[in-house]
Amino acid sequence: MENYNQTSTDFILLGLFPSSRIGLFLFMLIVLIFLVALFGNLTMILLICLDTHLHTPMYFLLSQLSLMDLTYISTIVPKMASNFLFGNKSISFFGCGVQSFFFLTLAGAEGLLLASMAYDRYVAICFPLHYPMRISRRVCVLMITGSWIMGSINSCAHTTYALHIPYCRSRAINHFFCDVPAMLTLACMDTWVYEYTVFVSTSLFLLLPFIGIACSYGRVLLAVYRMRSAEGRKKAYSTCSAHLTVVTFYYAPFVYTYLRPRSLRSPAEDKALAVFYTILTPTLNPIIYSLRNKEVTGALRRVTQRICSKKI
Repeated sequence: MENYNQTSTDFILLGLFPSSRIGLFLFMLIVLIFLVALFGNLTMILLICLDTHLHTPMYFLLSQLSLMDLTYISTIVPKMASNFLFGNKSISFFGCGVQSFFFLTLAGAEGLLLASMAYDRYVAICFPLHYPMRISRRVCVLMITGSWIMGSINSCAHTTYALHIPYCRSRAINHFFCDVPAMLTLACMDTWVYEYTVFVSTSLFLLLPFIGIACSYGRVLLAVYRMRSAEGRKKAYSTCSAHLTVVTFYYAPFVYTYLRPRSLRSPAEDKALAVFYTILTPTLNPIIYSLRNKEVTGALRRVTQRICSKKI
């Protein structure tokens, strides 16, 4: 039994970058993207906290999205960069479990939070008079708390299973982080039951929210089309297009990766798709919401002026 469950042995993350000049270029590019994501998400969180004009349900949800993205990308990139930089690709059994737990928690929570943000926009545009009642501070807190709790429960179940199955093959995980499906290829037992639970979890946390978002935005676009105010239509289209861009970059690669049978998956394709929802999406979120949103750029200008006036 000892040979089959070597829980004291480290895993090896094969990583994303090849050992070549191209690998070095990709490493520098990912580090740059990581720094942009850190700066962008921290800026969004600070702006929403400091500017009273952004103390609304929409921006309260957006601040949580930035917090999730900040933690999300910090869970993956620093370890990946460290492995490449120092040539040490190992990760402890406990460390792999911790990384997997945070990744799955944030992935599930963000999927639910994006659905909450879509509902917020749906009510704001389709039922503007009912908005203060339907999307109160209490409702926002419940949606955010529910996203975190459900994501954590789902993550606990998957991580616990992954850490208790016997591993009897090579400990080399062909990925750049501890992705549980990639870990299961090293197991020496039949994991079809777990693969079924992955299908169920992906459907609950990604596919159903995505369908809900698509339906809500269908109603939103119909309501926007009927608006008489050209300025109102322009503002609504801007908000909706920004959110839909985020949704597409996040859900599409995730759903495509996790709903495919193992026989149709390849490590190279999984790693390429994982870049979208672990690295690119956390970077694009603050850029899209800030550059395409006059309220955010206005808040940035006001906060900057306030800081400069205090220094003077």
